[in-house]
Amino acid sequence: MKYFVVDAFTENIFGGNPAGICVLEKSLDETLMQNIAKENNLSETAFVYKEQNNYCLRWFTPGGEIDLCGHATLGTAYIIANFVDKDVKKMEFSTKSGILTVEKKGDLFEMDFPSRMPQKIDAVDKVTEVIGIKPVETYLSRDLVVLLETEEQVKNLKPDFVKMKQLNIGLGVVVTAKGQKEDFVSRYFAPELNVNEDPVTGSSHSSLVPFWAERLGKQHLVARQLSERGGVLVCENAGERVKISGSAVLYMVGEINL
Repeated sequence: MKYFVVDAFTENIFGGNPAGICVLEKSLDETLMQNIAKENNLSETAFVYKEQNNYCLRWFTPGGEIDLCGHATLGTAYIIANFVDKDVKKMEFSTKSGILTVEKKGDLFEMDFPSRMPQKIDAVDKVTEVIGIKPVETYLSRDLVVLLETEEQVKNLKPDFVKMKQLNIGLGVVVTAKGQKEDFVSRYFAPELNVNEDPVTGSSHSSLVPFWAERLGKQHLVARQLSERGGVLVCENAGERVKISGSAVLYMVGEINL
């Protein structure tokens, strides 16, 4: 099968978040897809094939399948537009999170994702033991959302991943704060999925966008993920949906032999 690696949410190679994209003719056995994801050893490997007018899309981490992934969706859209159905402007993906639409707008790919407003929970003390500082508040949607006071706290955070893996609250842990230049910043950790820190996480912004839109009183936001590679996401709060845009760059083209 054709295999690509794309750096998503960046204009520069070695930036953003790398995703593996496997272009298939038909669906594969789940065990085989999981083994490929383990072998690739990236935070996400996407598997896509065309079925009538839609594309069927699934995402696997080295530790298991997940129901939504932003950067691998962006990477998949980039590959389809440049290598599969060249010059296509709008793509619809059938996924475990329903139909996701991606539209190419110039150099950006705009993804239409479900909105997942996090709800406040009392996990401050547990989280304090894991991240080493006391959060302002904690919330839960798919992921555990941890609100910190400053961008510097997010940037300098050094979590205890052993304790985080035992936390068992949400799929991953998102730490976030109001940004100094951008509207908000974040970092994403998922040790339970064998991904200590994800460079840029589109899916976490399904929760972060409505969360910050309400707090800041604005619907159009710019976000930055403060990982070592880093990335910028252009976001819009659109009621029951969120729109997340970013660019991508090709790193590798190859073949997987099975």
